[in-house]
Amino acid sequence: MTPPARRLRITVLGGGNGSFAAAGDMALAGHEVRLWRRDAAAVEAHRAAGGTIAVKDAQGMREARLALVTTDMAEAVDGADLILCPAPATAQQDIARALAPCLADGQVVFLPPGTLGTVLMARVLHDSGRNPKVAFAETGTLPWLARKHGPFQVAITVRAKRLPVGVFPLDRAEMALDVIGAAFPGVIEPCGDALSGALMNAGAIIHPPLIIMNAGPLEHFEKWDIHNEGTVPAIRRTTDALDAERVAVREALGYGAPHFPLAHHYAKEGEEWMYGRASHDRLTESGDWRERIILTEHRYMMEDLRLGLSLIISAAGLAGVDVPLARAFSAIGAAIRGQTPDHAGRTLADAGLGALNRGGIDRVLRHGFA
Repeated sequence: MTPPARRLRITVLGGGNGSFAAAGDMALAGHEVRLWRRDAAAVEAHRAAGGTIAVKDAQGMREARLALVTTDMAEAVDGADLILCPAPATAQQDIARALAPCLADGQVVFLPPGTLGTVLMARVLHDSGRNPKVAFAETGTLPWLARKHGPFQVAITVRAKRLPVGVFPLDRAEMALDVIGAAFPGVIEPCGDALSGALMNAGAIIHPPLIIMNAGPLEHFEKWDIHNEGTVPAIRRTTDALDAERVAVREALGYGAPHFPLAHHYAKEGEEWMYGRASHDRLTESGDWRERIILTEHRYMMEDLRLGLSLIISAAGLAGVDVPLARAFSAIGAAIRGQTPDHAGRTLADAGLGALNRGGIDRVLRHGFA
């Protein structure tokens, strides 16, 4: 395999589908990769099995060897150029607390996707009393459509072709994009500050209609593919309407195109979306998304709907934009979970921006927390 143009020391946080895809893919690309997980038993089992990840993709099955598998955050991030955190947004607060004492000047923390986790993590670091020169960045989707096929094996169906990346603070964009671009050559597309990056989150648009409008079959059948038989014209029209609300919020906040409309994910021609042409067909053909989704527990509900939609609703309030569909899906999701439909979960206030007016938020997004 051809070595990368620039070999990075990369730490991957988490043990889910995205984290294993990240660790395996980065190691196969020739980077030094360390994997951190909180689950001590899983780490010991992984070490005992050789500390490798089997990556299955269109090229077949390949073995990626990791430099380290550990539960020790300090050991994992020491000297890392890039810290990749594909873990669910619901875990970001806890991860940020573990990460804050360990970060050092020059490191880049990349959340794919982030749901404004960049600002939340930076606030946790600020509140810890430490101030290393660190850049946080987030994008609108996982760079891989992937599913684990075993404890140490991951299948990658599609890799992202265009990743819009927002940086916090924006003053450190050059530093962040240089490192992330070395890990994802030819894929990164700057989109401004962290809020712009957060409002590129595709999961908060595609998954709420798919799980809410497929609630009947999801609870009736043992397994159901929301992306195959669950994606019908009525749901596609609703998804496009919800996405129009996201784009309206971005435009009202002054963010320019491209907005990466979700319709491009399904289109047969025209501008390519994040995963590129025919990615939806490859996803459904893989069969990996025919799964059991428990509505009150699944990541689509707890992250994309509860956190992702509440962020869009909060940003819409800042922008003065009406988002009736986002509010409706948020309220229905709360009812399914047995909670109050208060659109809480991940608001601007949750990220530490609640006491600021529009100008104050813009200053923090550019310069960081004072």
